[in-house]
Amino acid sequence: MVALSAPLAAQNKLNISSPPRHRRGVLPAGRRYRRSAVEVRPRIEATAEVTGGSVDNLKLIGSGKPYIALTMVDATLDAYKGEDKFKGNKIPVRTLMILYPNRMHVVSVEGHGVNKVSDLKGKHVSTGSPGSATEVMAFRVIEAAGLDKDKDMKRERLGVAESVNAMKDGKIDAFFWVGGLPTAAVTDLANTPGTKIRMVDHAEVVPAMTRSTATCTSRTRSRRRLTAAWTPTTSRPR
Repeated sequence: MVALSAPLAAQNKLNISSPPRHRRGVLPAGRRYRRSAVEVRPRIEATAEVTGGSVDNLKLIGSGKPYIALTMVDATLDAYKGEDKFKGNKIPVRTLMILYPNRMHVVSVEGHGVNKVSDLKGKHVSTGSPGSATEVMAFRVIEAAGLDKDKDMKRERLGVAESVNAMKDGKIDAFFWVGGLPTAAVTDLANTPGTKIRMVDHAEVVPAMTRSTATCTSRTRSRRRLTAAWTPTTSRPR
């Protein structure tokens, strides 16, 4: 999604926040939006910046400063409803557009004994970087599998590139990632000599996720959408 935070029509400055560089297409997309904003309104000062991910971006939107942010649906709904990482702090966010579908990846390699989500118990697992929607969604998958993210595994908070490097070095047994297809870092792991990647099927946890998050259809599927959103104001963006 793409999101806004201030009456942009009245602003001469605009900040466009994007998840990290390793996320397929996201940072370049943020830079393209910056260029487009300047072309449409030459007097506007637009800046593209990198954050930890959707959660951080939504918090920037909630700051009241002139932000457009790239976010994922699940985190955006949480922000709108004031739930989970936004508990007690509702953000009146609005969607500008849908950009492209994302997929939940639960990745391991052969030899680590991870064939289903419940096998993560007792393992060393990366659940995504701090401030990312990957972390939010990973926690929901883990909970739906009947596991405790803090007690049942040794958890790291790494981005996808760092997670792949940790897998290659034998430091973790599996990692979560929500992103577009293909994600370069995951492809790199699959192409590593002597490594046989295993994409862990998590369909078994969907019924539990459906029961716990029935108000949001997107949460019941592996498919996610990156969107753009803003906070509504009396003056809508032009």
